[in-house]
Amino acid sequence: MEGFFLAVTLALCVTILLSLYRGVFGPTVFDRIIGAGFIGTKTIIVLLCMGLIYDRIDMFIDLALAYSILNFIGTLIVSKYFIRKGAR
Repeated sequence: MEGFFLAVTLALCVTILLSLYRGVFGPTVFDRIIGAGFIGTKTIIVLLCMGLIYDRIDMFIDLALAYSILNFIGTLIVSKYFIRKGAR
């Protein structure tokens, strides 16, 4: 079962790279924000898969929850900034 979760984690890392491309070279600011949000979401799933691989899911759930709160608040702050400033 560890091999399956390792394969899922590696596949998610590849999709994180695709989202990174979208976040860096996105045509608009909103595409970059969405790319950063996708990276955060996939990182949370990678953390949970690592918890299953190392058989310490309780510790990794706490880390994933903290990271998801930071990701959500960061996305809100950046979105609020670009709404006030005006997107380019």
